[in-house]
Amino acid sequence: MQRQFDDLLLGSIELFCLAAELGSFTLAATAASVTPAAVSRSIARLEERLGVRLFVRTTRQIRLTDAGRIYFEQCRAALSQLVDAEREVTGQQTTPSGLLRISMPTPYGHCRVLPVLAEFRERYPNVQIQAHLSNRNIDFADEAFDLAIRGRAPVDSNLIARKLEDAELVIVASPAYLKRAGTPRSIEELQMHDCIQFELPSSGRPVPWIFNDNGEELELVPHGGCSASGDVLAGATLARHHAGLFQTYRFVVEDDLREGRLVEVMKDKGGRSRPFILLYPHARHLSSRVRAFVDFLVEKFAGRPAQGASS
Repeated sequence: MQRQFDDLLLGSIELFCLAAELGSFTLAATAASVTPAAVSRSIARLEERLGVRLFVRTTRQIRLTDAGRIYFEQCRAALSQLVDAEREVTGQQTTPSGLLRISMPTPYGHCRVLPVLAEFRERYPNVQIQAHLSNRNIDFADEAFDLAIRGRAPVDSNLIARKLEDAELVIVASPAYLKRAGTPRSIEELQMHDCIQFELPSSGRPVPWIFNDNGEELELVPHGGCSASGDVLAGATLARHHAGLFQTYRFVVEDDLREGRLVEVMKDKGGRSRPFILLYPHARHLSSRVRAFVDFLVEKFAGRPAQGASS
């Protein structure tokens, strides 16, 4: 294989990543025990090689350009893999360490994953976690994520998929709304109510509500005066403040149901669920921090009992 990088270039890449992480040439120089001028020369050397500007510089600060951000994410991931490779062959990788980046939907992040991160870090204090909450699909190659949680299996055959759970869906409303509008008993009555819609960020289309009607699986896009997009939790907030009925995951509203802020309706039409799936790229040598986090989430959520079993 022809050599692509000399020692000087690899050092320049490391200084570039330090400057990007710290937001300062001076801080990067201090961290690397070199002069700010050496950092500046390294960045200039990379920009000349690539033919693009990596930073926008002002007298007070630096910030990555769009090209710089893409280059930084890729370089950071590559340097992290080099560190993992050294630890693997020297036997140091038995203790998980380093930065772990995970993308997850907002409801699953807030209600499931974020509450258990402190426990994970108690087990593995040398792992730093960067949690990215968004309902959009991320690109592993371009955005340097280690893991993602999504609601459907991937089309990409380069990804490994492990189901975490089938999350039960419920229809809820506030007691004040039900007192004002009545309680629906059937799907026909439901269509006469204010139903809060959640619109998919990718398409702008409302997510259908799904039902189990005497063993038959049904879908319906109900109508109402309020809709939300971007964050499923917004629909629960609207329901909590009397805007109408909302179908959501039980884990999102279980505290509200227990404390009486929301009431579950049409229980006889329930029992349906949607999956949450853990995704990560195929890797011949999976880093110990990724392996540890995958095992931790599977231990926490996979195979858990039905959420409505004790309610």
